[in-house]
This record gives sequence, C-alpha cells and structure tokens, in this order.
Amino acid sequence: MLRPRIIPCLLVRNKGLVKTVKFKEGKYVGDPINAVKIFNEKEVDELILLDIDATRLSAEPDYSLIQRVAAECRMPLCYGGGVRALDSARKIIGLGVEKVAVSAAAIRTPELVSQIAREVGCQSVVVVLDALRKRFGSRWEVVTHNGTERTGLCPIELAASMERRGAGEIVVNAVDRDGVMQGYDLELAQRIREATSVPLTILGGAGSLGDIEELVGKFGIIGAAAGSLFVFKGPYKAVLINYPDQTVRDRLSVVAARTVTRVEA
Repeated sequence: MLRPRIIPCLLVRNKGLVKTVKFKEGKYVGDPINAVKIFNEKEVDELILLDIDATRLSAEPDYSLIQRVAAECRMPLCYGGGVRALDSARKIIGLGVEKVAVSAAAIRTPELVSQIAREVGCQSVVVVLDALRKRFGSRWEVVTHNGTERTGLCPIELAASMERRGAGEIVVNAVDRDGVMQGYDLELAQRIREATSVPLTILGGAGSLGDIEELVGKFGIIGAAAGSLFVFKGPYKAVLINYPDQTVRDRLSVVAARTVTRVEA
C-alpha cells in the first residue's frame, strides 16, 4: 500500500546543519553525519539534504560531504544545492544519492531537467520551488538563490512546466512559513496538486504532528517535509533530533488511505 512520506529536511551551510526562519538567520543545530545516524535509527522514510548557499555563492556541490552522507544514510536521500550541469547530477547519483534536486538552474536552463531525466530517470529528478507569497492577493512568486533573487514566475505554472520537462517530483517550499512552525500553506499545496500529477512534497511551516496529519488528511499520498519539527523540541526549541514513531506513521497511513478512498468515490 502506498503511504505518505514523512521527510526530514536538513539545511547545510559551511558543512554544518542550520535552521532558518523565512530563509533568514540560520541557527547552528549540529553535524549532518550525526543527524543522519540518528535518523537511521529512527528508520525515517526519506531524507532531503540542501546546501542553501551553494547556488548563491556559485559554488560546486560539496561532493566530499555528499559522499560521506550517502555512505552513512540508510534511507532514500535527495540532495540539492549547486547543481547546475548534467555532470554534477551524474556524479551525485554515482555517489549513492537516489534523487538530485535542482532549483535555480531548472529555471535558468529548463532543458537541464530533461537532460538529467534522460540520464538518470525521471524518478531521480526533483525540482524545488521556493514560493514567496506576495503582499496582496492569493498569489505567489518563485524566488531563488536562498530567497535573494525574485523571478516573477508563478510556482503553479512552473511546477506544471517542470513536470512536462521530465521532473519526477516537485518539492514546494513556502518561504513565508519557513521555520515559523505555524502550519503548512495548504492553499499553495492545493494549487500545485491540481496542476501536477507527479509525486508532490510540501515543505515549510510544520510545527506539530497535527500539521502533518492535516496535510495528509487533505491530500492523501503526499510528501510531508519538515525541518524545525524534526530538529527542535519543546517551547524553547532545544536541539533534539526526533521523528514520529511507527504507531503515529501507521495512523497517518490510515488517514491517507481514507482520503484517497474519499477522493476516488
């Protein structure tokens, strides 16, 4: 039976893990290898690792770090950050990473998505869209380079375009919800879901397991990604790697199955 995917998202800066708020600040939260070891023990569904400065600084992916993480990781791993060419994607997959994420490069050179899909398969190509809600109205704009550059592009239209190019998964990150832990942007998720048919992962805003259950209850089989929820604990946000136990995940699967049944009916 297909299950919703509960996915920790780890942000890397200068080889360390950080957690941002609305793409700003950047609190150090630990070593990526240690975090991966803990997530291994907790048998997480998948893991997303994003180098948040590589593209902004025009840097290459840190292949040494990627290799170390991939060697330690016992769950499917998605890496993004600094991927601007087919050779980079090919090398990352060769290091044992299951999925390569592209963002700014996909917008600048859409053909890159098709090239990577032909080389490694659509299932290994993820397009990450960082969506910033505009000041007025229910509209969003895609931003890149860790939120420092605006594109003027609509994430809904862009997601559909990336699917046509060969993307096997879309990750939508709500910039306004990043790190605030007040719930997912369900309206944005709905609009993206209506425009695409490939697997969809929603990131930005999860502050409790209830937020994940609400997302799964609305969309069924979907990826629920989170950063702060899985690295902080308690009202004072003490750094503590955590993840739902099997009982909770089984309950979420039941919720997802009910949602799918309701939609199909």
